Amino acid sequence: MKESRNGSLLSIDKALGLFELIAISEEPQTSASLARQIGLSPAKTMGLLNLLTEKGFVEQNKSLGQYMIGVHGIRLSQSIVNNLSILKYAKPVMQSLEKEHDEAIYVAILKETDVVFLDMVDTEQSIKATPLIGQSFPFFTNAAGKVIMAFEPRDYLQRYLARLGRKRPEVNIEHFQNELLSIRKKGVAVDIGGLGENITSVAVAVKDYAGKVVGALTLIAPSFRILGERLEQEIIPSMIENAKMLSIQYGYAAIGV
Repeated sequence: MKESRNGSLLSIDKALGLFELIAISEEPQTSASLARQIGLSPAKTMGLLNLLTEKGFVEQNKSLGQYMIGVHGIRLSQSIVNNLSILKYAKPVMQSLEKEHDEAIYVAILKETDVVFLDMVDTEQSIKATPLIGQSFPFFTNAAGKVIMAFEPRDYLQRYLARLGRKRPEVNIEHFQNELLSIRKKGVAVDIGGLGENITSVAVAVKDYAGKVVGALTLIAPSFRILGERLEQEIIPSMIENAKMLSIQYGYAAIGV
C-alpha cells in the first residue's frame, strides 16, 4: 500500500511537471521533447499526457503531434491570476477600512462551496476574533459566502447543489434564496455566529468589468462592537463605498446604482 501511494504521488508530481512545462513554453511541445525534459520514458509521458488531455488541462494538435495548454488549464491559470490581483488591489482598501473602523478586514473568494479568507489587515483592539487567513467555511455559514452567492444567477445555487449529489450541504433552498434576494437588494450581507460564537461578519461584493463577483471585502469583529447605529450608519455605508471603489479598479461600472 505504501509503495502504491508513493507511486501515485510520483505520478501526480510528474503530471504537474508536464503541465507546468507546457504552460510556460512559448511554443507547442512534442511528447518526445517533454519526455526528455521531465525525465520519463516516452510511454509513461504519453500516459500522463493522455490523462491531462482527457481532463482538459492540455490539448493536442494531432496532425503535428504537439501539446499546448488546454481550456481547463487556461481557466485554472486565470483563476490564479485573479486571486493574485485581488490581493494586490484589495490591500490598500483593506488598510483604509481598518484605519477607519479599527476592526479586522478580510478579502475572501469562493472556491466551489467554500469561502476562503485569503488575506487580512488586523485590528489593534485587545479583544478580537481569531485570525482566519487561509481558513475555509461553507458559503451558507457566513456573510462573505452569502454576498458572493447573492450575485450569481437565480438558478445557480440549485444547479450547483444538484451537481454535488450526496455531498451537498444541508440548505433550505427556499429560505436561502429569499435571504440572498434581500442581500442582493441591500448590497451587503450581515451574519452573526457563522464564524464563531458572538462573532459578526459584514461583507460586500467586489465585481469585475463584466459584473461578475471576484471576491468579498469582509469586516469581522466581536458582536458587542457591531451594534445598532454603528453597523447601519457607519460600517455598512463605508463597506459598500469601498467595495465600489475596488470594483472600479476591475473596470466595473455600476450604471444606475
